[in-house]
Amino acid sequence: MKIKHILIICLMPLLIASGCAWFEPKKEKTAEELANEGMAAFAKENYTAAIESFEKLKNWYPFSKFATLAELKTADAHYELEAYEEAVFAYESFENLHPRNQAVPYVVYQIGICHFKRMETIDRDQTATQKAIDVFNRLIEQFPGDVHSVRAKEHIRKCRQNLAEHEFYVGIFYYKSRHYKAAIERFETVISDYPDAGKTFQDAQQYALKCKNLLKE
Repeated sequence: MKIKHILIICLMPLLIASGCAWFEPKKEKTAEELANEGMAAFAKENYTAAIESFEKLKNWYPFSKFATLAELKTADAHYELEAYEEAVFAYESFENLHPRNQAVPYVVYQIGICHFKRMETIDRDQTATQKAIDVFNRLIEQFPGDVHSVRAKEHIRKCRQNLAEHEFYVGIFYYKSRHYKAAIERFETVISDYPDAGKTFQDAQQYALKCKNLLKE
């Protein structure tokens, strides 16, 4: 028994030392290491891993000079994953936190693009289309000379065309259902709001006239 006690006493320091090693926390990576890790994953198109690294950076080192980069690239990674709702949230958070950052025109543009990417076909709800127009118009108003504003104008044109075709589509539905007054309202919306809609504008004029003539019969 005495030998056992002596062995236990002798082994205690080793057990304590090894126990401390078991519970010793792993060494955390530095902010720069996490930034490099995230950027490397992003470059390899491993966006999920990139987000994990950037989230750690933001949580562990919120006041680091790399935190702003992590916020922006987190949004970009969500965008690349086509997780547009998450991307919009991340971009908007970035803009709110850093309203004077030089990346803000790009960020606002990306918010608009996220809505643009979620734009539905002309037979569906056009909420995302209108949101895209609103964001792009804000970009142009705030940063008229920025290269992203130039790109936004082309996207606005496509959005407006989509809205015009949507109104015309609904008008045709009412026309075929013989609800001519409702159809006229839709066709006249195209005529008044989307004069640049090309053939859709011309077709709306023709159908509006048809509906008016049918109401006279």
